[in-house]
Amino acid sequence: MDVLKQILIIILAICFVVFVTFFGRLPALKNTPMAWLHKLIWVYIPNAVLRIDQTLTSGRVTGSLAWLYRRLMYDRHPTIVIFFLLIMTVSEYMYLPAVLPRISLLAQSTALVTVLMPYVFLYLACSADPGYITRENHAYHMSLYPYDYALFHPGNECRTCRFLKPPRSKHCDICKRCIARADHHCVFINSCVGYGNHHWFLLLLLSTCILVTYGGLLGLCLLTAKIREDYPTFTLWPARDMDFHRYLAIWGWGLHGDIRMGASTLLALLTAPLIWALFLYTLFLVYCGTTTNESMKWTDYKEDMRDGYAFWRPLAPDRPRNRRLEPPCPRWPSSPEHIILTTQDAQPPSQERNFAGQGEWEHVWDLNDVDNIYDMGFLHNLGDIFFSNYTFGDGTGEPLTERRPRGRSISAKSGYPQ
Repeated sequence: MDVLKQILIIILAICFVVFVTFFGRLPALKNTPMAWLHKLIWVYIPNAVLRIDQTLTSGRVTGSLAWLYRRLMYDRHPTIVIFFLLIMTVSEYMYLPAVLPRISLLAQSTALVTVLMPYVFLYLACSADPGYITRENHAYHMSLYPYDYALFHPGNECRTCRFLKPPRSKHCDICKRCIARADHHCVFINSCVGYGNHHWFLLLLLSTCILVTYGGLLGLCLLTAKIREDYPTFTLWPARDMDFHRYLAIWGWGLHGDIRMGASTLLALLTAPLIWALFLYTLFLVYCGTTTNESMKWTDYKEDMRDGYAFWRPLAPDRPRNRRLEPPCPRWPSSPEHIILTTQDAQPPSQERNFAGQGEWEHVWDLNDVDNIYDMGFLHNLGDIFFSNYTFGDGTGEPLTERRPRGRSISAKSGYPQ
């Protein structure tokens, strides 16, 4: 029983740290205990250890650990992918021989398909072009999305790649390339998630969710059936007349009786909430018509608005456009109505800079007042991720000067801290 407790504590601790690491910096959790825990684990404790190490070894130990961390997290290499594969393959090597003989042929087929799908989607997510922008395809990516004149303004050049930044793109310091519709760099696929592989990444998350849920529940059912052979009155939930310590002792006996399947089942059940949370958050961003990169930018905008540093003014629908800097986007049915800028001194942008728009600059105080032109509704957003050159079927035939914003307000879906 002591061994079981130690295994449980270790797995729970790892899952907790991973959960805080991935979700503690999300905009929706800012100013919450989760964000504070993230700072505690990744800022306050490391700083305290650094001060101690500076006193004892002049920083040699923490310097080596920092180098290793940067190497693992900020260099492109397959270490994390291999680690992810090892976790899956070792767990399945322990789990499948104990489970397959006990289930029907149909269940065996279902289990094997469930096991294979994450490997297929992991390969596709890793090997697919995430949306690298090159000189050859630059014009294509410039015409995929319109500039929203808030997060993305025409005329900005990537100082590394030396070409104009297409709307919704971002330069990845790890991949050393600009990525079209960049979401984030994912160490688990050793690549960025962007225009070319976002759909494979979603399917990888979904298939992994199904794998750990199916495997955990199936293992739980088989372990319960085995325990009932010796304890016929045993139920999955403790009966009212059963002492909780006795309930745990019976579970411990059952797990020790088949430690390979028991350990794999425990791992699946304890990691399932983490993977489901990541998948649901990613799906929520799709619902919002935004990316991880854009959600971070909107969070910064929200703080600037709250502090009075953000301004906007109308954009004329028939304004003259420089087609080299702002090429037409015939497939997109929406265009911005305002330009939004921030300043360092809380004063309106200088008229001498000749920014786009007309009229006087006014403060914009709330994201609820801002339209996200990239949000076309959940199904259209999903279609835009899964199909290249997705057409929306309405509005794209209108002249550009007659198109109006169709997206919903940025914070209407509570995707950002209020």
